[in-house]
Amino acid sequence: MKRHRSVWSLLTILMIFTAYLVFPFQMAHAANDNQLIYDEAGLLSQEDKSELNAMAHEYGAKRETDIIIFTSDNPEGKGVQEMTEDFYDEQAPGYDKAHGNAVILTLDLYHRDIYLAGFYKAKQYLDDGRLDKIREKITPDLTDGDYKLAFEKYIKTTYKYMGYKPGVNPDNIFFNIWFQLGGAVVIGGIVVGIMAYRSGGRVTVSGRTYEDASTSGVLDHQDRYIRTTTTKRKIEKNTGSGSGGGGTTKGGHSHSGSRGSF
Repeated sequence: MKRHRSVWSLLTILMIFTAYLVFPFQMAHAANDNQLIYDEAGLLSQEDKSELNAMAHEYGAKRETDIIIFTSDNPEGKGVQEMTEDFYDEQAPGYDKAHGNAVILTLDLYHRDIYLAGFYKAKQYLDDGRLDKIREKITPDLTDGDYKLAFEKYIKTTYKYMGYKPGVNPDNIFFNIWFQLGGAVVIGGIVVGIMAYRSGGRVTVSGRTYEDASTSGVLDHQDRYIRTTTTKRKIEKNTGSGSGGGGTTKGGHSHSGSRGSF
């Protein structure tokens, strides 16, 4: 009897241990199967979609936000902002819940328009200005037809920008690690130079040491006007194609936004 109890105890321990190992793996696997890439326009290969989906899950989990890509030939001819809002209402994405934290990049191939929208946490951390910056970074690649590269930049830049507090310019040079390292090296060099200079003792002899004040003075002074040069510079006008901003979906979900062409 005791032997049977020992066997059952051992089996119970093994089952618990197996469940402990397998269950998190299944949960993670299920999470990675969650679709974040909706390529209805057929711009990507299956391999590219899988890679981008995994990348969006990895970076989005760190910001607790669904990072979504939606492409469409837009057969109904809707505006790209309306497309994005309807997508959010109908698909109900969100990292934390249905209709939750999400950022959506929509490509309208019919009008060749792009729209980015941030919902809830993404609206707070990706305001209109930050979304404008993201759009401007990826538009040249979209124009060249390098869609995968553009989408990778979108995912990584979204992750980067959401790491900064709202209201801060995430592209400020002072946040650049190489600038910080270079500044530290320069400051360190200045400090060492000052210390080395002071360690050699002060020089007490100057130009006035041997100067006879009674015979020294300005002998002559002359100012001569040569010419005045005037140059003209053309001020370039802003020809960017960006416009619009945030709004509210038909379902009542407000969002930030940035719209442009590619």
